[in-house]
Amino acid sequence: MNLKEVSELRRRFRPEKSAVSRVYGCYVNGSSREIISYLDESLGNMPLEEAEKYLSLLKKSLSGALGKNLIDVVFSTAQVMDSDEHRLLSALRESELKDGEIRETFYRAVIDALDMGDNNYLILLAHDAYDVPHRGKDGEAGPGRSEEVFSYILCSVCPVKNCKMELGYFPGENEFHSCAAGQVVSAPELGFLFPAFDSRAANIYNALFYSRKADQIHQEFLDAVFRTEPPMSAAEQKEAFEEALSGALEEAYNLEVAQAVHGRLLEKIEAHKEDKEAEPLALSAGEIGGILRDCGVAEEKAEAFRSRCGEAFGGAALNPENLIDVKRFDVKTEHAAISIDPAYSYLVETRIIDGRKYLLIPAGEGVEVNGLSVGLEAETPEA
Repeated sequence: MNLKEVSELRRRFRPEKSAVSRVYGCYVNGSSREIISYLDESLGNMPLEEAEKYLSLLKKSLSGALGKNLIDVVFSTAQVMDSDEHRLLSALRESELKDGEIRETFYRAVIDALDMGDNNYLILLAHDAYDVPHRGKDGEAGPGRSEEVFSYILCSVCPVKNCKMELGYFPGENEFHSCAAGQVVSAPELGFLFPAFDSRAANIYNALFYSRKADQIHQEFLDAVFRTEPPMSAAEQKEAFEEALSGALEEAYNLEVAQAVHGRLLEKIEAHKEDKEAEPLALSAGEIGGILRDCGVAEEKAEAFRSRCGEAFGGAALNPENLIDVKRFDVKTEHAAISIDPAYSYLVETRIIDGRKYLLIPAGEGVEVNGLSVGLEAETPEA
């Protein structure tokens, strides 16, 4: 799925747009793995604010960055043709979640596998049937019949947290007293969409998995629900990329090369955002190897990097947003750490002065120490 397709579905999760008529789920004791209560409610029979809360929780499972928080799950042909996991997801979708036995089977598969520590959580399910409007060449929805009805299920797994005691006002007594706010459902920790909405149509070979924390994808949940090859988290991709760089380049990986690679990847990320491209940005290991050659890295070193990337990523395209920190450029020594806006990383230079290696950064104006402005003592001219 691309950004436009995700955004198109997200816009549906408002009371006036949504075709979700009921929400289903169960409230689970995280430590005992027992179901405390079930949820089977009509959105039309509940107050508007409450319906909006449910739709908001579901919508959050379609949020975040593609390739980082939203990860494509790909089923093999064999799984689609004959597998328990795909059969269960398809049954949930085809029954529009109305079959209680099928829902119970799904709940147990998730509860028996999912590790949420001792935290209680809510498994929330909804089915939607979307009349996909026809779009013209300009990409805008046009009048007339829909192209197809996209039938899908959306799942959100939300931690339920106990609220702290608060001081509340009691009008009848005209006094303030401590009161407990009870338990509150938090934003989803994980979730998924099935099937995927690819090219604005159902793709039963794919699902879209959501993880609130890009470095914690709950592999046990993926194994239980999808049984597919585990995707690399954004944090794992960044670590593997850094290991490929340092391992292949060895002593050739210096500050200048690090600055150049970070800068070129950042340029591509910014250009992609400015063009408002729908498809996620992706580069091959060969393209990044070309950046290394442009920095003066020897061909054999660039080839070693491509080889290591092949071992780590299996030839998959790389998302630059998962490979670098777009908000800062960090330089660390044994005794100091410097964090710089990536746009100004070029200001850091290396010098050898009196036989010692130094990192130099122009001071400029507005120097602060511990949050306070300080002056810099000017060099005393020689007599």
